[in-house]
Amino acid sequence: MTATDAPLGGSERPMTETRTDAQHPVPDRVTMPLLTLITQQSLDEDYQHVADRRARMAEPPGRRGSGRRTAAVIALFGVIVTTAAVQTSRDSSSAASGRASLVAEAKRRNAEVAEQESQLRTLRQQLVTQQGLLDGVTADQQAVQTQLERLRVSTGYEPVTGPGVRVNVDDAPDGDDAGRIRDEDLAMLVDGLWNAGAEAIAVNGIRLTALSPIRSSGIAIHVNNRPISPPYVVLAIGDRSNLQSRFAETTHGLEWESLVNTFNFSSDMQNEDQLELPGARLPQLRAAQLLEDDSQTGKPEDVP
Repeated sequence: MTATDAPLGGSERPMTETRTDAQHPVPDRVTMPLLTLITQQSLDEDYQHVADRRARMAEPPGRRGSGRRTAAVIALFGVIVTTAAVQTSRDSSSAASGRASLVAEAKRRNAEVAEQESQLRTLRQQLVTQQGLLDGVTADQQAVQTQLERLRVSTGYEPVTGPGVRVNVDDAPDGDDAGRIRDEDLAMLVDGLWNAGAEAIAVNGIRLTALSPIRSSGIAIHVNNRPISPPYVVLAIGDRSNLQSRFAETTHGLEWESLVNTFNFSSDMQNEDQLELPGARLPQLRAAQLLEDDSQTGKPEDVP
């Protein structure tokens, strides 16, 4: 008998279910009471849903820490960039201000340099002018100094040295009064040496000048108001190669030779390589005074 031919009845049902259960196992939810199934399945599905959602949203711990570090680095980089931008802006403003200050300072310094260069040019021109004046004054001073030295030498107020002649003169050996050398005799000898070209003359160490008198006071001869005694030594600086010969050719030289021969004076003239003559003492001016205006006196003539 097949299942289709079997009569409907309660006694045949269990056999069919038993065969089916043996071939396909029945899940627990099929046999589980409905209320328990609903409650359990509802809670399991909620838990699963929440767990799946959490699993999908959650990240591995390593990636979570790496993300935090990345965020921190990005934040730090942002802070650095912001700080750099702010600092750059400030530096830019400071640099612009400093550049403007430097430009202004450079312009001021350039103006000062230009002014100082102008002053320097002016001072140089003044220096050139003053140098020219100084050169002129120096040249005049040297000319005056040279003239003064020549005047001192020629007038006898400056010590001199040079070649010349020495003349030793003494009274007659016999002691006769007529054979005594007088002041005019000695003056004749000196004048003859001047005429022969002597540049400086001294008698017994007393330098002769244009104002030097040779005169007798009693039996003594005075030169520059100072007494001298025989023997007399006359020193004359000049050209020793012709001073003696030129002296002998002068009028005073001829008269001197005549006196020596007539009164038997002792006279000896010798050339000298080097003579030293002292300077005469400057006279003290008591009545004469210098004029304040040089134009009234005129320029002094050059001494030959």
